[in-house]
Amino acid sequence: MTERGRPSRRTVLASLGTGVTLSLAGCADAVDEIEDVDVGGVDLVDGVGLGGTDPEYRSGTVDVDGEERTDEEQSIAEQFADQEIDEDVAPRDNLVVADHEFVLEDDYRGPTVQGTVENNRDNRLETVEVRVRVYDDAGARLGHYLDSTVDLDDGSEWEFEVILLESPEDVAEYDIAVLGTPS
Repeated sequence: MTERGRPSRRTVLASLGTGVTLSLAGCADAVDEIEDVDVGGVDLVDGVGLGGTDPEYRSGTVDVDGEERTDEEQSIAEQFADQEIDEDVAPRDNLVVADHEFVLEDDYRGPTVQGTVENNRDNRLETVEVRVRVYDDAGARLGHYLDSTVDLDDGSEWEFEVILLESPEDVAEYDIAVLGTPS
């Protein structure tokens, strides 16, 4: 900033560079294909934290082996698996993943992460989003998926199911976070 409270030329150019980087990142088909972008200490890809505060992820284990989906089941799963992150949600105090587990369903859903979110806040949340990132044996991230709901009243619970598109034999572990938007 300059003495008069106006941004300096350097600040303006840095902001433009960040904006161009984010615009280009938005053009990619999937966040996982983008190299990590660090802006002011915030890792935009790992935390997918465009709201400023990255969510706190908890780890989960995968101890289920199963068969891959048929081509028809995979096509249906791709229609239901959600990968579009809501950039307006953010971590919220007293919004917690009460329980979660990797579950292999024997239909088009295949590998899923299922569990319960509790809204222990004193107010209703307009949007709640559960994010799951999945990893292989080497620790490489394979993808990210989510489930969301609207209008979660204070003191209530929501049972979620996140459909994963990877083959069950490829997924070694996952991590999970919950975010929300107050109404």
